[in-house]
Amino acid sequence: MQKEKKESFLRVYDRLYDHFGPQKWWPGETPLEVMIGAVLTQNTNWLNVEKAILNLKDAGLLSFPLLLDLPLDTLAEYIRPSGYYNIKAKRLKNLLQMIEEQYGGELELLFADSLENSRINLLSVRGVGQETADSILLYAASQPVFVIDTYTHRVFSRHGLVPEESDYKTLQEEFQGRLPEDALLFNEYHALIVAVAKEFCKKKKPRCRECPLQGVEEERF
Repeated sequence: MQKEKKESFLRVYDRLYDHFGPQKWWPGETPLEVMIGAVLTQNTNWLNVEKAILNLKDAGLLSFPLLLDLPLDTLAEYIRPSGYYNIKAKRLKNLLQMIEEQYGGELELLFADSLENSRINLLSVRGVGQETADSILLYAASQPVFVIDTYTHRVFSRHGLVPEESDYKTLQEEFQGRLPEDALLFNEYHALIVAVAKEFCKKKKPRCRECPLQGVEEERF
């Protein structure tokens, strides 16, 4: 049973990759930009995040020291397109201040820290939850940590591959225990799950008959 379930997780990946191809996540020219995007993408779509990041880029503010010194209300105005901009400005400031205090303002030191320590420090930041912390670790730091979101739960519970009541930690352990420890694989896999959830495994009116994962839970290898 364990072997079958492990192979099922890999088969899901193969089906999704064959259907959608590489997703090339996460958009961002630098690790700092990726980290900012991980905070701003909360409760909005990526197009709005891109507008906010472009505002910062056009103003020449995409550097750690400049963002750290930027007044909170000024930062909020620049990221206004991302929505909830006052809240997100505070979260971003909290994150920058943690990096300043714990790592001397050096992102490279955060990323070079052990996965356990860096995750603990990220989760200590007010407004940074597990999904945001893991997105920073995976997409900005290239750490092998699987990002879980509502799409992951929806797709895998509907196919009977994980229990309906699974929480974040349980789901993450399922993925990390059944897949090779590979940041590039985790990156692509998460992006593919988002793609299938948005196009086929919708919250309402899912397109099950057309879904590339139709019948995957019934396959035996």
